[in-house]
Amino acid sequence: MPALTQDTIRTLTETLADLTDYLRENPDPAEALALVEPLLDEYTGLPVQLADTLRALARTVQEHQANPRSAHVNRLIAELRTAAGEQTGQHTLHYVLDDLRELYDDAASEPGCSWCR
Repeated sequence: MPALTQDTIRTLTETLADLTDYLRENPDPAEALALVEPLLDEYTGLPVQLADTLRALARTVQEHQANPRSAHVNRLIAELRTAAGEQTGQHTLHYVLDDLRELYDDAASEPGCSWCR
């Protein structure tokens, strides 16, 4: 695996910002869902990945020998782990995506305007 750099991660966040800007332009909902779907995957999506990253950072801080064992460091580690837990809870967004997909699949298969359905 190539070495990660701050620039690599910045590129990732810039791509996410570009997606947000694109979605603000009101694209076709089916296309928008297709673009967002990988971000909300229940196993590999952004909430799960961010939670894993926060836990790994907490472990790195905890296990680093140069860090003094103090209440402050312990609190920071606990806050990282709490944030990780909150992110893990966001995996339920995957189910929202399923419901949205069904909504647009139903809309495409039914005749008439959306207000009539």
